[in-house]
Amino acid sequence: MFPPLDAIQREHGARVEQRLRQAVADAGGWLPFADFMQLALYAPGLGYYSAGAAKFGAAGDFVTAPEISPLFAPLVARSISDVLGCLPADTQAGVLELGAGTGRFAAGAMAALDTAHTPPVRYDILEVSADLRERQRATVSEQGAAAPRMHWLDHLPQQFTGVMFGNEVLDALATERFVVREGAVRLLGVALGPQGLQAAERPPDCDAGEREQAIERRLGDLLATLPDGYVSECCLTVGPWIASLAAALQRGVVLLIDYGLPRAQLYHPQRYQGSLRCYFRHRAHDDPFFQPGLCDISAWVDFTAVAEAAVDHGLELLGFTTQAGFLLENGIESLLARDMPDRERASLAHGARQLLLPGEMGESVKVMALGRDYDGPLSGFRLQDLSGRL
Repeated sequence: MFPPLDAIQREHGARVEQRLRQAVADAGGWLPFADFMQLALYAPGLGYYSAGAAKFGAAGDFVTAPEISPLFAPLVARSISDVLGCLPADTQAGVLELGAGTGRFAAGAMAALDTAHTPPVRYDILEVSADLRERQRATVSEQGAAAPRMHWLDHLPQQFTGVMFGNEVLDALATERFVVREGAVRLLGVALGPQGLQAAERPPDCDAGEREQAIERRLGDLLATLPDGYVSECCLTVGPWIASLAAALQRGVVLLIDYGLPRAQLYHPQRYQGSLRCYFRHRAHDDPFFQPGLCDISAWVDFTAVAEAAVDHGLELLGFTTQAGFLLENGIESLLARDMPDRERASLAHGARQLLLPGEMGESVKVMALGRDYDGPLSGFRLQDLSGRL
């Protein structure tokens, strides 16, 4: 049961649906799912991430690791610090966060990095949402001296040295949906039905062959193992996205944390309904046509595709592990063992369980490090390196 919408939400939802209906009509009555998802999440002034509404935390639709526990940012900062400490001082290495949510991670990471580095570290944030930028500014302003060293960017810099960091960014890239029919891939998209927007297979007269062929190439030999009617997702934009990071990174590390699996596990025959998930007021569901523009839409990441794209564009795979392995190696247990009031310890322990337990985020969230011209230490990947499974 979902909480009721207020008048502003109802009006906004109606405008988003009208925009999506028009897009379907303009496309001839059928729109690929990736195009629908791109509009639902990012249409200027209308999409979930482009319109002004709370998305993260108790007042929003979901929580991410930086909101779950204040331990997350300083633990990730230990790996970031490894990299910054090994790059030459004259490179003016810094941090570039890709989509910073509420700014909670940026504030916590900057505070941790300031204790480890002199001179202080420059911290850039690439954020497409105007209202999230304002929320991030409000959050980091609490750090006082750190705030003037925060810079918000409209696009990737042409050249960057240091650490690019993204937490739950990849799973929000617009993804294709597909169904397996008689050993071949058919795109799933959106059409208009009696009840409004609805899922529909690609019509015979709709030319989407290039996308279907790209998905079949991605699946390779796995396609023959998938049963008829198998439904899943495939993000075809992950390659260009990684290519853009690689083009900008002169030297350093790309650190990505997200829900996902290696390809052979993600496209296992038993995962026959895919991984698409939608979130509204902390309630997960699988209907992307429920209140589009007011719900988040995401899909698990094919980390094999991420690694392949990275290598194709001159980056090196430095490590791949679970969030639990990454945080344990970076010392989460030592932070929990510090002297503190019992109430604070109980609160931190509760958050740590969410980050670490297999039934929570510990196993389902993965951490991947990609590098260029970096051969220094990188904590977080020695305890459990799963690179061989990619």
